[in-house]
Amino acid sequence: MPEKTADLVQVYTLIPFLNVLYAYGMETAYFRYSQTHDKNKLYSTLSLSMFASTAIFSMLLLLMKDKIVAWTDLQEHSDYVLWMIAIIAVDNLATLPFARLRQENRPKKYAFARIAGIVVNITMVILFVGVIPSYSIHHPDSALLKFYNPNLGIGYYLLGNLMGSLFTLFILSSEISQIRFKFSVKLWKEVMKYSAPLIIVGLGGMVNDVLSRLIYRHVVHSDTANHELGVFANIFRLAMIITIMIQAFRMAAEPFFFNQSKFENAQKTYAKVMKFFVIACSIMFLFIGLYLDIFRWIFTHLANKSWAEGIEIVPLLALGNIFLGIYYNLSVWYKLTNKNSYGAIITIVGAIITIALNIFLIPIWHITGAALATFCCYLFMMVSSYKLGQKHYPIPYAVKKLTAFMTLSVLIYLLHMFLTKVIFPDILWFSITIATVFLFFYLRFVLAIEAKELSKIPALRLFYRKRMA
Repeated sequence: MPEKTADLVQVYTLIPFLNVLYAYGMETAYFRYSQTHDKNKLYSTLSLSMFASTAIFSMLLLLMKDKIVAWTDLQEHSDYVLWMIAIIAVDNLATLPFARLRQENRPKKYAFARIAGIVVNITMVILFVGVIPSYSIHHPDSALLKFYNPNLGIGYYLLGNLMGSLFTLFILSSEISQIRFKFSVKLWKEVMKYSAPLIIVGLGGMVNDVLSRLIYRHVVHSDTANHELGVFANIFRLAMIITIMIQAFRMAAEPFFFNQSKFENAQKTYAKVMKFFVIACSIMFLFIGLYLDIFRWIFTHLANKSWAEGIEIVPLLALGNIFLGIYYNLSVWYKLTNKNSYGAIITIVGAIITIALNIFLIPIWHITGAALATFCCYLFMMVSSYKLGQKHYPIPYAVKKLTAFMTLSVLIYLLHMFLTKVIFPDILWFSITIATVFLFFYLRFVLAIEAKELSKIPALRLFYRKRMA
């Protein structure tokens, strides 16, 4: 049932927020200063700084454990806080090794380390949450059960996460061994001056991202608060399909943007990247929105019917996340011009909007109110960053074309919803059929409009040749 996962949702909501404090902008600073400073000296200085700060932050969190438990209503699972601290600390130690792999353009090792950690995590969860509990019923005397504590329940999600993080750190041991005990105070001060505003950017970003789930049980005063929080976290994962794509894009884009800044046509390159990013996001938005009935059917028939509650807000969340992804693209202007304070101001105002709207809307519209707050915040951040960016670092974005792509995708989704909810309601085969037709139409439209650019991509070259033949 959704309410059983509410405590776990609280922990996983808090983790990314604390990750920002632990990392304090060092990853972006590494990419920025690796263009102008000795990379080995930079890597060692920033790594030693993060090792020391990780130890300090972890000790402070341990001392504040009881307060964290009380504030997050985790009295029944106080051990979750300890595992959370361990996960954050281990993940943070891997931040700069991963950044080094990205900066050196070593995608194979980067992907292997990431995927290996995920595999270990998922394997542990499947074993201790799925397989072993069923096995223990039929084999109560098995020696295997000495390693299993049924009282932990879904706590094994956190333990699996920790084991995956530790295994990832082990894979990165060769990058960690490259750290030298040579600390440049002068370089560190210079980097901290650059990265300090990024801490505010990161914290504000996390407020915008996770606040609705953090405060939900504090502003919804009813017996259904835990249930609603579990449902909201579940449907938020569907919108996370776009977020995952955005995160994957950021992993490659940030070092790419800094490397491209040295070339004369950098702004044109950034504009082209933005165009294809928006196209990819609009297609993903349509995939989620048009096939929402399939997700609803899966939740209803293969899981628990309550998981399908509120699934209608997923497209709104997805659209908000697209705005966030566009904002990440736009943020290149203040990172390249050392005007990170502007990013901090945008994020602070966004956080104020998020806090105000969540407190006001959640008690009225519950999870729909939380989704609206997310949508409005990211819309503001996107627009304000674009306006300021064009003033300080003009980039020739194809605004009209990008707006047309996004608007058309939203109109297609609304038309599909009208046909399947008003004209022919509750007919799954019709919903899937018309969704496929609409998605095919949109893809053909994009391929036609962007034929000049897309025909240069090897994977699409054959398509255009057949079309022209």
